[in-house]
Amino acid sequence: MHMISMADEMRCCKRHGQPRVAVASSRARLAARSGFGGFGVFVRLVASALFCLGLLSSASAEAGKKVLHVLAWPGYADADVVKTFESRYDAKVEVTLVDSDEALWAQMHAQNTAPFDVLAANTAEVQRYRRANLLAPLDLQSLPNTRSQLPRFQARSSIEGLTFDGKVYAIPFTYSSMGLIYDRKQVAVAPRSMRELWNPRYRGKVLDFNSAQHNFSFTALALGYRNPFDLNATQMRTIAHKLVDLRRNLLTYYTLPEEATAFFIQHKVALMFGNYGTQQVELLRRAGADVGYVIPDEGALAWLDCWSMTRAAADPALALAWINYMLEPDVSQLLTQRQGLANTLTAAAANSDSARIVWIGPVEDIQRREDLWGRIVSGDRSERF
Repeated sequence: MHMISMADEMRCCKRHGQPRVAVASSRARLAARSGFGGFGVFVRLVASALFCLGLLSSASAEAGKKVLHVLAWPGYADADVVKTFESRYDAKVEVTLVDSDEALWAQMHAQNTAPFDVLAANTAEVQRYRRANLLAPLDLQSLPNTRSQLPRFQARSSIEGLTFDGKVYAIPFTYSSMGLIYDRKQVAVAPRSMRELWNPRYRGKVLDFNSAQHNFSFTALALGYRNPFDLNATQMRTIAHKLVDLRRNLLTYYTLPEEATAFFIQHKVALMFGNYGTQQVELLRRAGADVGYVIPDEGALAWLDCWSMTRAAADPALALAWINYMLEPDVSQLLTQRQGLANTLTAAAANSDSARIVWIGPVEDIQRREDLWGRIVSGDRSERF
């Protein structure tokens, strides 16, 4: 198996606003330069004092700002989008980016960071967080922009995971299928199944997303299992063997969409499990790759990412303002224009393959999947499963 290593720093990153540093006024600097002898020293001391007071004043003003801690995925909270929110609400926003559901869960349970106020997660994960009592119900009166969402996203009780006991815990934001991406130059005929990832002709030319849950689920679909989210012990073992076999074809595993784009182009990848779906297709095409995208015959997983507020939110009003802001037309359109992802305000192009979409749901045993996946990724032999 030909595998290349991934940079650890790609796994998770934090985006901070630019530091605000006060400087002495131009008049004070000119006076200091024009002085000489004791008087010059005195002027310089005064200038230094003013400079320090400016720094203290700036730091004090910064410290007095409300701070919103956001946990999200790449492309959901770009710097200019954050800056507009900060200006409008006179707040500072700290955005932590994650690259997998596992990383999202780990960040929510990290002990050395400030508690998060809002997070973006798919509906299956929302249910997991709500059951763990980590989410707070949302006040829809504080979210007027939800009234501009497409009717199917306003019908929240019909979407599994959004509501519980009559209360709303998540607001839909964006969605995509998780299909198969292929290089048209190397794969002349569009593949019909995810099973093509195991085709020996593509040895060393396949990319897979580094996630226990999604790998077990899409492989279950490829094998024809009825419910990819509720696997018994025999099915789990069969899939583990299958995922070990897949390693023979892999170039590597990826986490972030930008990382996958770089690998795809630099190493002439032929096939890729597209965890980020249309977002990855858009990135690849902008980078000059001639790629196709298909929903396999057996169906493709799909995710619906939502915004939720945590029970630890220090300022619920500010957290709700963020969620409402994310649903403004300009912000939603940027998500589509920049990331190639669908938004919940405008209808996406009709998809004839929509009947083969399988919305992801809670799985039977997250820890079991992650334990097995850890062994698979680390190179454990098939006979040991």
